[in-house]
Amino acid sequence: MDLGLGIGVALIVIWAIVALGFNGPGWIHLLLTVGVFIVIWRIVVRGDRRHPVPK
Repeated sequence: MDLGLGIGVALIVIWAIVALGFNGPGWIHLLLTVGVFIVIWRIVVRGDRRHPVPK
């Protein structure tokens, strides 16, 4: 697991604790949006290790 995946999962966990446990404000849902974006982005980038060879 790289740093990006760790940050994304941490944002999702923080969102879950605050939003579901403490009835957090509306802007806290940005943590969910950003966390899911980072996790998906890092999974896609991690799978693309091979770069095309220039001709």
